[in-house]
Amino acid sequence: MFHKAAKPTSNYLFVYQEWWGLNDHIKREAEHLYEELGNVNVLAIDMYDGKVAVTREDAGKFMSGANPERLETIIKGAIAYAGPKAKIASIGWCFGGGLSLKSALLEGKQAVGCVMYYGMPVKEVEKLKALHTDVLGLFAGKEQWISPKVVAEFQESMKLAGKKITVKSYEAEHAFANPSNPDYDKAATEDAWKLSTEYLKKKFSK
Repeated sequence: MFHKAAKPTSNYLFVYQEWWGLNDHIKREAEHLYEELGNVNVLAIDMYDGKVAVTREDAGKFMSGANPERLETIIKGAIAYAGPKAKIASIGWCFGGGLSLKSALLEGKQAVGCVMYYGMPVKEVEKLKALHTDVLGLFAGKEQWISPKVVAEFQESMKLAGKKITVKSYEAEHAFANPSNPDYDKAATEDAWKLSTEYLKKKFSK
């Protein structure tokens, strides 16, 4: 789903879905970001080739069955669509949080920003050395999977790679920013949104 900027601009924001797929919630998030950021092209990328999960079982199947090579091809396709002169930032939640970081790595020198909400980080220091942007990581402190230990290891890996990362960890559960989640945390969501949009506005104003 593509929201074209009102005036010609090289600024692009890639929006990456949760494990559910490119559903109405993520489409609304993309619309809100488009409205908030001003003159920025916003591209919400379908990583499941049209599939959208309704049950947790299907979401798990879609995520675990996603072919890494296919995911990389889709991201590269989005970068090609934006063009060689585009300045690209990315944002994603859950499954998409990890994809946001992978996107920043694939964007090379075109990367200007990366926001990841409770996504599994890339752990290899050598891979992280290829980043051309800093990272804003918004994590759930009560989560067991992408736990505080995993986040701390990510911070250390970024440091060893010589890259900057800003981390905010909330006393909340995974997917705290999704209103359909029983563990939705309104205060954490609002704070994370503020941090994300302020970060992205700075990136696109340079």
